[in-house]
Amino acid sequence: MGSVAAAMKAKGYIVTGSDENVYPPMSTFLEEQGVIIQKGFKREHVPKDADTVIIGNAISRGNEEAEVTLENRSLYQSLPEVLKEHFLRGKRNYVVSGTHGKTTTTSILSWLFEHAGQNPSYMIGGIPENFGEGARFTDSDFVVLEGDEYDTSFFDKRSKFLHYLPEVAIVNNIEFDHADIYDSIDEIKLTFSRLLRIVPRNGMAYVNADDANCMEVAKKAPSPWTSVGLSEDSGIQIQNIEYLESGSSFDLSGERYFIPMSGEFNVRNAAMAVCAALFAGLSVKQVRDGLASFAGIARRQELRGEVNGVKVIDDFAHHPTAIALAVKALRQQYNPKRLWIIFEPRSNTTRRSIFQEELASALCGADISVVSGVPDPEKVEKADRLDPQKLINDIQSSGNKGYYRETVEEIVSLVSAEAQEGDVVGVLSNGGFGGIHDKLLLSLEAKSVVGV
Repeated sequence: MGSVAAAMKAKGYIVTGSDENVYPPMSTFLEEQGVIIQKGFKREHVPKDADTVIIGNAISRGNEEAEVTLENRSLYQSLPEVLKEHFLRGKRNYVVSGTHGKTTTTSILSWLFEHAGQNPSYMIGGIPENFGEGARFTDSDFVVLEGDEYDTSFFDKRSKFLHYLPEVAIVNNIEFDHADIYDSIDEIKLTFSRLLRIVPRNGMAYVNADDANCMEVAKKAPSPWTSVGLSEDSGIQIQNIEYLESGSSFDLSGERYFIPMSGEFNVRNAAMAVCAALFAGLSVKQVRDGLASFAGIARRQELRGEVNGVKVIDDFAHHPTAIALAVKALRQQYNPKRLWIIFEPRSNTTRRSIFQEELASALCGADISVVSGVPDPEKVEKADRLDPQKLINDIQSSGNKGYYRETVEEIVSLVSAEAQEGDVVGVLSNGGFGGIHDKLLLSLEAKSVVGV
């Protein structure tokens, strides 16, 4: 919302806004752009002569500003509608979707265009290190968008990505997620099928050849599509993967590429980005050079620090599949003496018991698992809520070591006391997790000082 607000200001509009909490860096950025943001939601914040009111998807009925907008019969739009009308029409829009890997794939593809001198617009649900910001809007023909299947707003329950006018759509994978808005995997497959229905005949969809749900959806699509994956049946096959300490190498359509990231899932993400970039007209050399200079994304396998041989890694993974892939990638990259995984069940889905068994299976890939309490447990009925202690009991029943510690402080105390040189501690959460990374590093440092 902040980036689009600034972009609308740059187009000459008078832009104001409201948020419950206004804090840096976005508050500072908006202030520099001349966008006035007011704290809290109050009826008087909405100018009576506003041409349009943009309502974010975190807003629900009962919000004072939404209510006065409805009462005044004002023109109101969702953020995806604004993007479509003001930034996407007539552009070459590349929409990256899927349950996992959207942020990484969108970041890689945006950088490939940037490195090739295309100055793309982009909107990413993370901070790519090559850019330092998650969104920008330029005069380029190319727009790269992280295409979320989450709903658009309280008044438009369609997926956001259905507004994005794709020339190219990437579908990395399709799994059940967002249990707060979807009741079944069939509903999720339906929304992805709708995405592929709006890819034009002069466009292309790239889908995961190794994902049965992707292939089922693609086979019914009227749009041009091809599959990308490891299987021999792939339309474009990923071959000869080599995992190095500095990253991963692989072959695609007879060409060798290197990505300075580890893990099979990052190879898949990179392969999708390569296919889309080549479709756009970039040369193999441009793609190869751009890929090799990709610097990663904040909070995706990010090394936050190392104390006495104990590495602390930050990662965004929260879905069971993403957790399992993150565990595998950390082993491939670091070959740790022991791999700790600290998991916060914070997303709308992992707060629920839907993945009770799947989470246990995913965490069993670690040597030692630590699970926190469920944040804001009152948001989910107790009968439907994840049981962290049962999760740990199931991990222990499988012969693995696991601990349930409700608070950040308890987790930090446990890990800093037990961690040994050569250990890697992966922290998995889709939120800030109470600043656990810095607290853990400080605690490890204090332990080493006392030990000396």
